[in-house]
Amino acid sequence: MKLLSIAIPCYNSEEYMSHAIESLLTGGEDVEILIVNDGSKDRTAEIAEEYAKKYPTIVRAIHQENGGHGEAVNTGIRNATGLYYKVVDSDDWVDEEALQRILEVLREMVENACSLDMLISNYVYEKPSVNKQKVIEYRNAMPAGRIFTWSELGHFKASQNILMHSVIYRTKLLRDCGLELPKHTFYVDNIYVYYPLPMVMTMYYLDVDFYRYFIGREDQSVNEQVMIGRIDQQIKITKIMIEAHDLTKIKNKKLRNYMAKYLAMMMTVSTVFLIREGSDISLAKRDELWEFLEKSNKNLYKAVKRCILGRSMQLKGKVGNLVIMWGYQLSRKIYGFS
Repeated sequence: MKLLSIAIPCYNSEEYMSHAIESLLTGGEDVEILIVNDGSKDRTAEIAEEYAKKYPTIVRAIHQENGGHGEAVNTGIRNATGLYYKVVDSDDWVDEEALQRILEVLREMVENACSLDMLISNYVYEKPSVNKQKVIEYRNAMPAGRIFTWSELGHFKASQNILMHSVIYRTKLLRDCGLELPKHTFYVDNIYVYYPLPMVMTMYYLDVDFYRYFIGREDQSVNEQVMIGRIDQQIKITKIMIEAHDLTKIKNKKLRNYMAKYLAMMMTVSTVFLIREGSDISLAKRDELWEFLEKSNKNLYKAVKRCILGRSMQLKGKVGNLVIMWGYQLSRKIYGFS
């Protein structure tokens, strides 16, 4: 059995997928690289097969009809043989030295029979076009270098969220919690991180800059104009997350507060971009989204509103507009376009 399975969802990724794969191959026989070709129309399938042939004990090429990023992640989970599971997008890559450190920790957990549900590490926004990097770390929010629980969490900054880039889950936990990402939908990475959280009992924060998140492609899903154009996708994901868990039934206060803060962040992003689009239809969608949250669960609605992000999105007039612009700047930081 492998220590770590790493899924690389690929759709028309021939230009950049090799960089991601090569960075992961340094993990050697401890890793399993699952290249999931999601119905690509370029040379992605051919490249995947070339790597599988060259590294038969490490790389597996999986081909499927196009189902979107979420279905590629689902396919990876279904096919993974590793004890732990990681997703690396085909235009991103990992730091090779940090990968070795992560494998050392996972190996230590297995050898000592430690129950570890989620490992968190830092990620780096990479903007080669302007030679700019931004590291997202968790030193103030989590104890480093040991197993800890939700009760030991510290304060999270507004732009400091646990994202797909920063997490490695125990594979069995993802299967046991019934995680199934929707097909043909963008921004499913938020569900991927959020949905399993109530089942996570133990965590480990390794303070290394592991994941390298590329920012800069014009067609990228987190490009600002693309996000505005796909705002209905963002709303869909937010609604799925709202209905995923009744946070008022989660006993651990720090976990409950963190998940409410995450939902507040999602509501903020949707609200900000609907206002940025500015049409009457978009403003109506904003109001409908907040009404959906309130009707779905009034206690959850109140919990989200209690978060500073949630409160600020309810303001009107000049003050409200200023706060919305603050939320817009925060969204830029969260999604890396500034």
